[in-house]
Amino acid sequence: MRGFRWAGGVAVLAGAATLVGCSNEPDLVEVTGAVSFDGAPVEDGAIRFYPADGKNPAGGTIKDGRYTATKVPVGTSKVVISGAKVVKMKKIYNTANSPEMPVTAELLPDKYSKPDKTTLTFEAKRGSNEKNWELTK
Repeated sequence: MRGFRWAGGVAVLAGAATLVGCSNEPDLVEVTGAVSFDGAPVEDGAIRFYPADGKNPAGGTIKDGRYTATKVPVGTSKVVISGAKVVKMKKIYNTANSPEMPVTAELLPDKYSKPDKTTLTFEAKRGSNEKNWELTK
């Protein structure tokens, strides 16, 4: 009988330790979707979710108009979306046969691409989250 009580006590303590260990873990989810600007997909860019509670932002890259953001906290976040557009090509070296690299500029207006000016918000929920962003000038 004494062995049974000891085993039961260990089981209770193990269960309590598991609950305590998980209680500090925030609820983090994945958010997927599409991003377009004036009807055209944003080819290259980034999306960031800034939680309302001031904790670390989460985000992902935009490629061919689609994104996947990981570790987004459940709850309301301010959203910042930036996109790159190629404005010209620049020689890497100052030689006649130099390879070129693209010079990019911000595609999206400040109301989407600047953390202090964004008007975008998102409410992440437990489970599956999908949000398409159809942005305009």
